[in-house]
Amino acid sequence: MDFFELVNRRESVRGYLDKPVEREKIEKIIEAGRVAPSACNAQPWKFVVVNDKAIVSQVARKLYDPLISGINKFALTSPVFIVVVAESRNLASKMGKLVKKKDYTNIDIGGACENICLAATELGLGTCIMGWFKEKGIKNILSIPSNKEVTLVISLGYYEDKEPRKKVRKDIKEIMSYNNY
Repeated sequence: MDFFELVNRRESVRGYLDKPVEREKIEKIIEAGRVAPSACNAQPWKFVVVNDKAIVSQVARKLYDPLISGINKFALTSPVFIVVVAESRNLASKMGKLVKKKDYTNIDIGGACENICLAATELGLGTCIMGWFKEKGIKNILSIPSNKEVTLVISLGYYEDKEPRKKVRKDIKEIMSYNNY
């Protein structure tokens, strides 16, 4: 599919088939995240792939919260999670943060995660980026050091392939202007 078809097909999938995801596809998807651009080429990320059924089940229970309107209940169906951990920046990026007073870590991670989601879509898989989870529990399950931050978790899996939902977005005139605000 061409790029514009791909970005229109990519959506947040909230329900997966009981079908494992091939390791080759997972590695292709992670490669798409790995090559994403980052400020000063800092690459401030680590992707922890969770595909062992027992561990997937444990992580899913740290994503799903029945007390908060059942948020992320669909995570219980996901066969794979990609846990995104913020890593230390390189020296040039740290200097840029001091001078510009901006930390680009989350921006860089966002770009890498979208590459991951687009690659998954291209390979016939669905994803959903989640920011609501019990971070301490996930760190304990995956032996992530306490001084690291889990920024996002991406569910990944096969899903019932159908036409993507109609995207409801603001009109382009509301979000774009030329030459001045």
